[in-house]
Amino acid sequence: MSVKKIEIYDTTLRDGSQGEGISFSVQDKVLIAKRLDELGFPYIEGGWPGANPKDIAFFDEIKKIKLRNSQVVAFGSTRKAGSKAAADDNLNGLLAAQTQVITIFGKSWDIHVKEVFRTDLDENLRMIGDSVKYLKAKEKKVIYDAEHFFDGYTHNPEYALKTLEAALEAGASVLVLCDTNGGTLPSKIFKIVSEIRQKIGGPLGIHTHNDSGVGIANAVAAVEAGAEHVQGTINGYGERCGNPDLVAIVANLQLKLGRPCLSPDKLKELTEVARYVSEVANMIQPKNQPYAGQSAFAHKGGVHIDAVMKNPITYEHIDPALVGNHRRFLVSDVGGRTNISLKAKELDIDLKKESPETRRILEEVKRREHEGYQYEAADASLELLMRELMGKGKKFFEVKAQVSQEKIGSGDPTVKATVTVRSGGKEETKEASGDGPVNALDKAFRKALSVFCPTIDEVRLDDYKVRIVDSKSGTAAKVRVFIESTDGKSIWTTVGVSSNVIEASWKALVDAYEYYLLKKNK
Repeated sequence: MSVKKIEIYDTTLRDGSQGEGISFSVQDKVLIAKRLDELGFPYIEGGWPGANPKDIAFFDEIKKIKLRNSQVVAFGSTRKAGSKAAADDNLNGLLAAQTQVITIFGKSWDIHVKEVFRTDLDENLRMIGDSVKYLKAKEKKVIYDAEHFFDGYTHNPEYALKTLEAALEAGASVLVLCDTNGGTLPSKIFKIVSEIRQKIGGPLGIHTHNDSGVGIANAVAAVEAGAEHVQGTINGYGERCGNPDLVAIVANLQLKLGRPCLSPDKLKELTEVARYVSEVANMIQPKNQPYAGQSAFAHKGGVHIDAVMKNPITYEHIDPALVGNHRRFLVSDVGGRTNISLKAKELDIDLKKESPETRRILEEVKRREHEGYQYEAADASLELLMRELMGKGKKFFEVKAQVSQEKIGSGDPTVKATVTVRSGGKEETKEASGDGPVNALDKAFRKALSVFCPTIDEVRLDDYKVRIVDSKSGTAAKVRVFIESTDGKSIWTTVGVSSNVIEASWKALVDAYEYYLLKKNK
């Protein structure tokens, strides 16, 4: 007997956009919607068309695009207390979005009805029923989000149940139980969903938040209890502590519980989608993100690496390829030649464990880490170093730079930098101003390098970190600079060390562009 597929409902464009630091443009939302459609999510919640002009513009734009797998959903609330559904601006705004599916939320918790809506409990039931009936009469599929359901059911189970019955009787297709405050634990989620499943005939969904750190676990527990529809966001974006990460939810349901959400070939795109959405959102993807993070399958300890080489399941809960990720071996001064040879294999470099080059690389890594370098988090710089020591490095350019006119304490931090790039017998010198020396160097470097490599505009510096290596030396201490770069398809990190922070930054910057050109010419 085939197992029923779980409906995945993505709310990155609505709930996710409420996360601190996230501000999607209309074009951003269109790009993410198209990528989620390619992935195969059945529902993409586009926003609240009555809430702001940006969401109205999105629904206008997305109508022009033919999606193959997903239905775009408009989101809003029930009618206002004491009004008629047909005259309610919110409901008519939802209809104006012209989506086939509409999600509305209503109050399940009697405290909210009395203290937020300031109406009576019976009127709230009428608000729910009238709103669903009105939208159904317009031939829309209605998904009902029971806001604060778990809190409401805990405090007044009889009334919370009546709110679901009102929505179901009015024609709601799915009843979504929401842990809006994110304060419920998995055992309670399982218990309540199980009880509701026995009492209510309609399909159940789950919408959780991560305020207690168990948003993903709560979503999985709800499915184990009988929910067939799961809401969440890519990368766990959302208000306060976020919504549960759909990447982990889908992987857990499909790979751990055998509950299909995506086809196996689409499951392999999860890591790429997580990174794509983080790029569009201009948010740094956490390295330790389950399943999709750069460190999700990274091994550093020698005992771990030895075991993984003998049998990967000893320290990996799944094959990383199932979700489009890959195994990484971290090189550091605590590792040996095995680490070096395994890292070379990972980087597609032909290097035998017993070769003289392996010993030379290991000794150089140890020497440099003694100086303050750290390569376990800087694969790009490590690959450049390995190729150079093996005589397989390729210099795409020679470069020199100068920083000048830095004003300290003047209220005007503008800095000028001059960079000269020599490549193929030709030389280009460019000047640029920036908000600081590193910014100015990067701008001038890109301008000069773009003459020889126009695609350098693909590269963006995503993150910049400075660490003190030896704090005992005071202002003369060495600093370690990490620069994370991306071309929108992959992410790489480079490292530089010096007692001068500008010099350390420059070393990491040069490696960043050197590595990009290496990738382009492999």
